[in-house]
Amino acid sequence: MKRTLELPGLRYPRSFLKLLLLGFGLASLPLILALLNATAYVDRLTTQSQAAVDQAAEAARGSRVLMEQVTAMERLARQYLILGDAALLADYAKVRNGFKRTTSDMSLLQLDESQLRELNRTIEKEQALFEQLGRKLDKGAGRKQLIGGYVELSELANNVLNQSNLLIDREIENMGEAARRTQRSLLWQLAASIPLGVLIAMLFAFLIATPIRQLYHAIRQLGSAEFATGIRVRGPADLEYLGQRLEWLRQRLVELEEQKTKFLHHVSHELKTPLTALREGSELLADGSSGVLNRRQSEIAEILRHNSLRLQHLIEELLGYQQALASINRIEFRPVDLSDIARKVAEAHKLAIAARNLELLLRLETAALIADADKLRVVLDNLVSNAIKYSPEGGTISLAVRAEQDRIVIEVDDAGPGIAAEDSERVFDWFFQGKRGHQGRVKGSGLGLAIAREFVLAHRGTIDVITERAPGAHFRVILPALRTQG
Repeated sequence: MKRTLELPGLRYPRSFLKLLLLGFGLASLPLILALLNATAYVDRLTTQSQAAVDQAAEAARGSRVLMEQVTAMERLARQYLILGDAALLADYAKVRNGFKRTTSDMSLLQLDESQLRELNRTIEKEQALFEQLGRKLDKGAGRKQLIGGYVELSELANNVLNQSNLLIDREIENMGEAARRTQRSLLWQLAASIPLGVLIAMLFAFLIATPIRQLYHAIRQLGSAEFATGIRVRGPADLEYLGQRLEWLRQRLVELEEQKTKFLHHVSHELKTPLTALREGSELLADGSSGVLNRRQSEIAEILRHNSLRLQHLIEELLGYQQALASINRIEFRPVDLSDIARKVAEAHKLAIAARNLELLLRLETAALIADADKLRVVLDNLVSNAIKYSPEGGTISLAVRAEQDRIVIEVDDAGPGIAAEDSERVFDWFFQGKRGHQGRVKGSGLGLAIAREFVLAHRGTIDVITERAPGAHFRVILPALRTQG
């Protein structure tokens, strides 16, 4: 079973659903925190902006009222100086009381230094003018100086109003700067929370994928009949329990494989001894060692001899099947040249080809790869044997090996009855025997192509029947041109 990375000391939740919910919750947590923090920032900015607007508006309102009051006091003072009416002085005192309340309220606001300085100068100037107004003034220079003082007081009140307008502008600018700072802060938080959320999501994706991947490899291992390695799944309790059941299934399959192997081994060897005696007896009868046989007796002896040969062939194939199953997972990768293996296989079948008056066409290119030479020899041997079995007398068999970029291609063609399209996949099943007639003397067991497919798959290759060509059967094997072992 393929090993997977595990985090030491990590404790999974008891269920896969809890792991999913925990993953979704933690992955969304940074974004939720960023959203809450953004809400707090906006609330704070709103509160600060409202306070600043209120203060600036109050300062502007107070400055306008102050300007109106100074104007009213100047008018009353001029009238008093001209008319000398005591009622005008009383009205002046009332307006002055409002002036004092206004300046007192404005002094409580959070004004800056320049505003406070102008406000204090205005208060001091008005106090000096009021004291001067209460004294008896000559009608010449004294009154002129007093009127000039009120003009200066108006200018000071106007300065206070201008400072209030500047305060409004500064507060607007400050609110804009605060908004920009808040925006930058929120962008930085967003820039940090998104990667953090993605990182947490990737972590939980790994934690979720690890047991799933372990289950996938375990099921694939069982499907490929790789029973040597134990199955262990680490994750939530429900997935671990599923892994334990798969391990139990693996052990049961191992026991069944051992029982099947023992059964085949026992039956094959138990049959070989009486079969050998039966075949030798039929041979003695057929060659006349026990006396001359008539025609009918000769036919019976030939039937016995033919079927004993067939039974011996089937037993040998069963033993070969047993050995093939045992060796599928024992692949010894070495540098090989597939064209050399193909020549040796062709040489091994030379007598069988000559006996059937067949022609074997070899189209072999240098095809170097890292593979198990014995397993590939079995593949080629079974494909060529299959072609010889189904080729008619005097037919032609083609064996081609070529290299194509990063793969090696093997093609074996014969001129026999071919393979039906509906059997193109089933022909590689264990013990499958198609409907097409064969020309060999002994009927096959349906194991050769199945063994060939297992050995090809063990090399991470493919074997297929090419149904587009006619006549005959056409097999194509594609192997990766591996450059490193494994």
